[in-house]
Amino acid sequence: MNRPTRVLLLLAGLFLSALTLQAQSGRLRAANKQYENFSYITAVRLYEEFLRGKPGDANETREALTKLGLCYRKLQDSRNAERVYGELIANYPDLESEIYLYYAQALAANGKHRESQKMYSQFGQKQGDDLRGRRFTVSYMDMSRFYIDSSSYRIQNLPINSRQADFSPMYYKKGIVFVSSRDEGGMIKRVFNWNQTPFLDLYFFPDTNQLRIPGFDPVVRPPGTAVLGGGGPAADQAIEIEAETKPTSKSEKFSRTLNTKYHEGPVTFTKDQNFIVFTRNNGSKGKSGKSTDGVRKLKLYSAVNRNNKWHDVTELPFNSSEYSVGHPAFSPDDQKLYFVSDMPGGFGGTDLYVVEFNNGQWGTPVNMGKDINTEGNEMFPYVDETGNLYFASDGHEGIGGLDIFYAELKDGVAYRGVQNVGYPINSEKDDFGLITDRGRTRGYFSSNRRKGISDDDIYTFNRACKQLNILVFDAKSGAPLEAADVRIVRNGTNQDLKVTSNEGKTDLCLDANTEYEFKVVKEGYAPNTAKFSTLTQSNRPQVNVSIYLEKSENTIVRGVVKTEVNQKPAEGVKVTLRNDKDKSEKTVVTGPDGGYEFAVKSNAPYTITAQKDRYATKRAQYGKSKGARKIQRTAPDSLSLYGEGDVFQLKNIYYDLNKFFIRPDAARELDRVVALLKEYPDMKIELRSHTDARSGDMYNMKLSENRARAALDYIASRGISADRLTAHGYGESEVVNGCTDGVNCSESEHQQNRRTEFKILAVK
Repeated sequence: MNRPTRVLLLLAGLFLSALTLQAQSGRLRAANKQYENFSYITAVRLYEEFLRGKPGDANETREALTKLGLCYRKLQDSRNAERVYGELIANYPDLESEIYLYYAQALAANGKHRESQKMYSQFGQKQGDDLRGRRFTVSYMDMSRFYIDSSSYRIQNLPINSRQADFSPMYYKKGIVFVSSRDEGGMIKRVFNWNQTPFLDLYFFPDTNQLRIPGFDPVVRPPGTAVLGGGGPAADQAIEIEAETKPTSKSEKFSRTLNTKYHEGPVTFTKDQNFIVFTRNNGSKGKSGKSTDGVRKLKLYSAVNRNNKWHDVTELPFNSSEYSVGHPAFSPDDQKLYFVSDMPGGFGGTDLYVVEFNNGQWGTPVNMGKDINTEGNEMFPYVDETGNLYFASDGHEGIGGLDIFYAELKDGVAYRGVQNVGYPINSEKDDFGLITDRGRTRGYFSSNRRKGISDDDIYTFNRACKQLNILVFDAKSGAPLEAADVRIVRNGTNQDLKVTSNEGKTDLCLDANTEYEFKVVKEGYAPNTAKFSTLTQSNRPQVNVSIYLEKSENTIVRGVVKTEVNQKPAEGVKVTLRNDKDKSEKTVVTGPDGGYEFAVKSNAPYTITAQKDRYATKRAQYGKSKGARKIQRTAPDSLSLYGEGDVFQLKNIYYDLNKFFIRPDAARELDRVVALLKEYPDMKIELRSHTDARSGDMYNMKLSENRARAALDYIASRGISADRLTAHGYGESEVVNGCTDGVNCSESEHQQNRRTEFKILAVK
């Protein structure tokens, strides 16, 4: 072969090589474009094609592997993520610390906790600010704490699940509302670019009784007494029951008003279930619906149920097009909303926030702090009937992926820290969206444990009762004592009050990792206590605790603290009983039932004080002193607290049509307000006056202002300082019975709207 021929062949080879490199670079650019458009499934295919072509540029290979790993993370494909990150770490020594974190998370999601521990350790060594490296390194040294109570649970995959994602159930009426990407048919179905699955809608299954685990119910005490994974030391003790093959009634679309062409869900409801807050993609059209980086963020919306239809869809005021706000959960009293956001100023990816909701007005969101939020992602909150918080996190120590955690809240603070609820509710995969009763004996949650990769299913669980018998005896005779009060104190907080049977017995179902104290009081006996701990687990299904009481001259003071506005038990109230003779004091903090009990010496005067932040302090006297009440020996005595923000209607404050003078019946009712303000000299109130809907809006507003001012002047004339009083008129803006413009109502119905209320603005 002569020299010109060799030169031509060499040039041809270089040209073909250049074409090959150009084609490879084109594949990488195409993959990057899909990645930037969040089309992760398409991006995965293109990155894999690029890498199979054996690219010669090491930097391009590293870029492709890094972005491919992130795609698999977004798609929740932990096995392929493990493969890609393993290849990255094996071939590139100078990687960003996050690669070690992502590799550790993928290994844990695949059940490889020992290997995951090593990667968490390396992640911690490469940076010092993110505490996950240190926390998970220590946590994976002993996994047994995640499996302590596993044998108590039975779990069932529900027959309502579809082939697509189903998750985030929420109680509604007698059924559950949940989120699903199922395709119910139709000519057109949009798909989500991210993973090529249909957009999320809200569905409703009307009867949870059809979803209970057959033959396994937790023990119920009468009143007064995104695959089932796991492994681990107790995995063989937990039982999974497959979904029954018998058909259930079909789930239905929850609301055509609320479901749109984009994502909806999760949701939460107020206690009366007539007010909903739900998650939805930003509904604005065009560029106005997207953030500056081109993403359509999540927002929270509310709606009101009237005549079984949802109306008045309204965007919540703290939404933004620049960050997501979603995953709502109301507190039991409907006065707080917990939610998730990646707004600036948080601790990690997504954080939990809480916002006040009073009289239809939203406050300012507050981050729940570093005890709850981590450098990772916290999401899917739920608040049980006692006000305690459940949420999912990949930042707190868990088995893998998202785990479900529990925090007992006191004044909004997780005062005992955050606890992993353990296996089998948690697995190596993503577990989230739990709803349950106050004792976590029955409920629902979501998981992708079956296959992962957009395969979220809803599961139901039941937890068996581990019974503890409390036996109370006379210390001298050994006879069982009937009708003794047994106060259950759980982790230092008052809980239920139980009463012993004629056999001197009561019982309860034990929780794991809990310190108990049992305080026993009975008329004619000195009080006694006993402690019990489940921090070290016993395999015995039933245990006994015996408590002996010595006879004495003690008598019992007992009662219930309630909120005056609705007469419901007040939890977290500090109740102090003071012996006015020897100046000694005893203190308890009320539990969910608002109850308190004290054993006291007979024939001595006592003062009881009830205190709680943002409530007026209440005092009551008992015993010998003049004007004091006698000690209650049998029937409970109630102490009612007035709280800031409470609104009371003055039932007899009515006005004649188009008048604003105070009628004699109104004066008698206002005298009660005068007495209240004299009892609480630091209380400040707002007088709020309303009219019926007849006459014009401006006229009614002026009339209501005059009526409120008349009420204020009357109270001030009875010796109450005017600087403690504020008057506002609301016209016809807040009718109470639907008698708005154009509605035919009787005179008595219209008079119900001509009313005055008072709202407590401040207390001490």
